[in-house]
Amino acid sequence: MADRRHGGQPPPPEHDVREADWYGEDISGQEHLRTAFSGVDLSEVTDEGAVFEECTFHDCRFNVSRHIEAAFLNCTFTGCSFFEAEFDRCKFVGSRFNRCSFGLVTVTGGDWSFAGLPGADLTRARFTGVRMREADLTGARCAGAVLRDVDLSGAMLHDADLSRADLRGSDLSTVDPLNVTLRGATVDIAQAVVLVTSLGLTVQA
Repeated sequence: MADRRHGGQPPPPEHDVREADWYGEDISGQEHLRTAFSGVDLSEVTDEGAVFEECTFHDCRFNVSRHIEAAFLNCTFTGCSFFEAEFDRCKFVGSRFNRCSFGLVTVTGGDWSFAGLPGADLTRARFTGVRMREADLTGARCAGAVLRDVDLSGAMLHDADLSRADLRGSDLSTVDPLNVTLRGATVDIAQAVVLVTSLGLTVQA
């Protein structure tokens, strides 16, 4: 299955799960294809290796859930809550998020390439060592967020707010300082050179 860049329209669902209570369950190893989840409570679930492909999640709760090496491929999330959720080495390739809340979410490693997060509020999120190549972060609110060692090559960041964010070690080659808010952000020396160079300045020792 080809990656669905920036969350284009998903195929119609073949299965439907509504208002299910999965609170605290272990969903490790489950596989779901083209399933529509609506109002499902996945709070505090534990998950190692579950696979969701071309699924839709509407008004679902992932609060305080723990996911290890799980895959959410080409999925669509609308109105979902991820408060204090943890994703360790998970894949969200081609998935799209609309009107979701990410309070204190922690993402470590994994692949979020081509993910669609336009306008997302990531102010309290922590992304470390995540691959986010060509992700759509247009207008994303990341003020004060942690985005350490993140591969943002080719990412769409127009009008994103990265003020006070910790960006150390991340690929900022596609960041345009004139179209992204960077006031108070923390960067390393190599990143500073990249940003200054993108402004047309020459750096000399």
